Parts: sequence; C-alpha cells; structure tokens
Amino acid sequence: MKFTETRLPGVVLIEPKVFEDERGFFMETWRASHYRDAGIDAEFVQENVSRSLHRNTLRGLHYQIVNPQGKLVRVVEGSVFDVAVDLRRSSPHYLECVGLELSAEDRRLLWIPPGFAHGFLVTSDVAEFEYKCTAYYAPEHDRAIRWDDPDIGIDWPLDAGEPPLLSEKDARAPYLADAEVYE
Repeated sequence: MKFTETRLPGVVLIEPKVFEDERGFFMETWRASHYRDAGIDAEFVQENVSRSLHRNTLRGLHYQIVNPQGKLVRVVEGSVFDVAVDLRRSSPHYLECVGLELSAEDRRLLWIPPGFAHGFLVTSDVAEFEYKCTAYYAPEHDRAIRWDDPDIGIDWPLDAGEPPLLSEKDARAPYLADAEVYE
C-alpha cells in the first residue's frame, strides 16, 4: 500500500496494491499493521454503505460533535469528489479543506481523521460509497454544515448550471457561523 498525506495534514490518500489477471482483481484495503506504520492507528466499530442513483447528488458536510468519527472511505461503483474540512478551532489548518476524486476504477481510499467534516459529490451516473468509522453513529450528536458555505469555499465540480441534489437535512444545514465545531 502507498500512503500519501494530502496538503491537509492527517488526511491521507491510500493506494492499495492491486493484483489483476484475466479473472479480475484482488486488493487488500485494510491491514491494521500497515496503517499503524503509516501513522493511522484506527479501530473501526461500524461500516456503512451509501448508494446514490443520480449524478450531482451531494451528501454532507457531516460530522459528530461528540465522539467524532474517523472515516476510511472508498468508492465501490462509480466516482465521487470527496471532501474533508478541518473543523478543529485549535488546528493551524482550521477551515482548510481538501477535495479529491475517488472512483471504483482507481480503487483509492481516503483516511479522514476525527475532527473533520466530510462530504462527497457524485460525479458518475450512479455511485456506491463505503466507509468504516472509528465511532458509532450517534444521531443526537450528528451535525452538518452547508455544502456551499462561503467561509469554507469548496470548489465542487458540479455540472455547469446544475444545482446539487440534496437531502432535506443537508438543504437546511446551518452556515458555519451558526454551527458547533470542535475546540
């Protein structure tokens, strides 16, 4: 596996070794010792799958204010533009974000540490997205920030003139100025 820290410290792009032949392929996506050696000492307690049936579906920006989740994300069908935003006020990178294309074809994974908001935009007709979490989902601590918050300024690769398809929760998410963040 190849581990590459993005321009946002702590957010790591992972490229697994893929073994392919005429039958298909095999790859290892998680081995605790390899991740630990790369500085990611995570224990996963929950795995989730999200399936989006439309291009320009946008999910996020989500986080848990209590018991924050680290997430190891990957795309198993289609492609997405995946975003992590540092919401730790004490961080020198507070409000900085990184966005990367992930796809079933490139088979890359992204590690998003606790303390970050996460979201993704579907850039294919259909996308299936898998992610492991280091903390259980706690609906009472679930938070969201508007996807288009100008204080964050994410450059989402939306199709020209097309608004994103949002859940009701994401459509009414508060702007950063009115949201809880980490200390």
